[in-house]
Amino acid sequence: MTYAAARIKLGLEKELRMGNLDAKRDWGYARDYVEAMWRMLQQDKPEDFVIATGETHSVRELLEIAFGHLCLDYKDFVVVDPKLVRPAEVDLLLGDSTKARKVLGWKPTVTFEELVTMMVDADLERLKHAPAGYDDSFA
Repeated sequence: MTYAAARIKLGLEKELRMGNLDAKRDWGYARDYVEAMWRMLQQDKPEDFVIATGETHSVRELLEIAFGHLCLDYKDFVVVDPKLVRPAEVDLLLGDSTKARKVLGWKPTVTFEELVTMMVDADLERLKHAPAGYDDSFA
């Protein structure tokens, strides 16, 4: 989604086709999750942990932040396509990382908004520095 927003900002795309904008997910920063994995490996005995932010945000919220960061209104570019709505959509995915926070002393360091803007900025830079004629359709 952030990559498509960056492509739209640069005039490389005209629209982004999406399914359910109201689906909620628990999105987190990969570096935070790797930190949690490292902490798991430092334990004397193996245990199972759930690594999650404990917050949900809708696809719509992600689009609002991503396009807003680019000074665009997602409603002008996002097309809801019923064919892209999953037949067995899970409306809410939310993790409880209480055990990881208590036992590992882990907690996420990057907020959802920071994560989305970091992704948009990285995608924009990648596109700005792509060689002329670069086909990123499989990226």
